[in-house]
Amino acid sequence: MSFIADRLLLFGATGDLSKRMLLPSLCALDADHLLDPKLEIVGTARSEMDDQGFRNFAREALEKFLPADRRGSVATFLNRLSYQPLDATQEDGFGKLAGKVGTPQQGLAIFLSTAPSLFEPTIRGLERASLTGDTVRIGLEKPLGTDLASSRIINDAVASAFPEDRIFRIDHYLGKETVQNLLALRFANILFEPLWNSAHIDHVQITVAETVGLEGRVGFYDDAGALRDMVQNHMLQLLSLVAMEPPSSFDATAVRDEKVKVLRSLRKVAAGETVTGQYRAGAIAGAAVPGYDDELGKDSETETFVAIKAHIDNWRWKGVPFYLRTGKRLPKRTTEIIVQFRPVPHSIFAGANGSNGGAKAEPNRLVIGVQPDEDISLTLMAKVPGLDRGGIRLRSIPLDIAMRNAFAGVHRRIAYERLLLDLIEGQQTLFVRRDEVEAQWEWIDAIRASWADSGLTPKSYTAGSWGPSAAIALAERDGVTWHE
Repeated sequence: MSFIADRLLLFGATGDLSKRMLLPSLCALDADHLLDPKLEIVGTARSEMDDQGFRNFAREALEKFLPADRRGSVATFLNRLSYQPLDATQEDGFGKLAGKVGTPQQGLAIFLSTAPSLFEPTIRGLERASLTGDTVRIGLEKPLGTDLASSRIINDAVASAFPEDRIFRIDHYLGKETVQNLLALRFANILFEPLWNSAHIDHVQITVAETVGLEGRVGFYDDAGALRDMVQNHMLQLLSLVAMEPPSSFDATAVRDEKVKVLRSLRKVAAGETVTGQYRAGAIAGAAVPGYDDELGKDSETETFVAIKAHIDNWRWKGVPFYLRTGKRLPKRTTEIIVQFRPVPHSIFAGANGSNGGAKAEPNRLVIGVQPDEDISLTLMAKVPGLDRGGIRLRSIPLDIAMRNAFAGVHRRIAYERLLLDLIEGQQTLFVRRDEVEAQWEWIDAIRASWADSGLTPKSYTAGSWGPSAAIALAERDGVTWHE
């Protein structure tokens, strides 16, 4: 839908996501004059407070989580805010909420960040309060279910009130600059696309590593685990962007059509192609940290680490393994994509060093950093300077592009800034379509079923390490070394 909303309704407005991401993002957009002057923001949650109480809550969040140089006029932003308490399980409260929202002149955008169990009653309440009309769109924050069946229940509930072109499923990784830059790198440069296939690429690695443990997500994480928390959404979205065919345009339908083709081409993971782990007590950055069971307060078989060897069975990627790895309590926080090219078919320098056995040419490697640093590095072979009396010497050298340096003076934006602005303006390209979500769940459910059938349980690894040794072996048996 093309309308620009002049009302934004935030469910879960007093929660951690709102405090850390949503309110700071909206304030930053306001400071840059990117929000319509008429936009009003209504927060709702179970917490009992009035408009001024919510503004005080927002001010404290901005002081804590938004850099001072991005705050602009906080007072102007706070004047946009109002608040209505709501228990989503009580339908009679939605009438008061509708009264607080009022009658938008242009349209209403809803951001729904609630527990999955509240999706259905929330949608019913919105319908009965006439908050689902043609000029209303809805953004859905994960988790959208725990498997394919529960995801379909949630999607069916939302679809009963909203058509697909007014549903915006959020994966905040798609709001990151470097993730979007992956599309620019592939499709705005003639250099890479002719080589972006199995004839020239040996393998791809995608790593999402965290140093943190549970961090207050005890109940949710122990029910989810690393596979459902990270692989099902963020990592499969990164994989689909790496592997997709060129879309006809940067249009929501064209981009998402190509992504879902990749997800449907994922081969069912075979036995021995996954490794799971759970961290034990260790040290991160020199500080002692407890094991997962200690943090949880009980024994658990939930995986905090998973490594997968994935395959995409299509013309472009047949025979190219995609190694996925994610975990908690790993040595450093990083999200990166490694594209390892094949070696040159014949090195003319192989015999150039006489008795030294020749100058070795190493394959090129493209490293795309997503977080914490957004950068791109391409390794190339170069001749070591000298007169070469003992023979030519070659060395791999990096060509580094640090986005913060290449675009000096440009604000480093929070991912939710882009996504919230796109929700308000109705741009769906960076949001996930239902068939994508279901293709992701179908692949993930098959992995979990194989774990259950084989009785696979997580292997222990020490906090501060790169996971179980079996994860190293998963790659090394193919002659591949994880990029660290």
